[in-house]
Amino acid sequence: MLSSDKLTRINELSKKSKSEGLTADEKIEQASLRQEYLKVFRSSMKNTVETVRIFDPEGNEVTPQKIKDIQNRKNMH
Repeated sequence: MLSSDKLTRINELSKKSKSEGLTADEKIEQASLRQEYLKVFRSSMKNTVETVRIFDPEGNEVTPQKIKDIQNRKNMH
């Protein structure tokens, strides 16, 4: 998870970018923070997808085999 300070800074730079523009250093900082945010987001999303189990309305597990294979490699479920 990205720290609340970094999220706050991302938002500050975004607002400043829209209102008055950013300096060259601020643009570099913004790009770096965005890359860090995306890395954390992608990692979290990957973990969510890889640990999900899907059930049909009758209660039968219908998780795709590809995800089951990943879960088996990680010794999950």
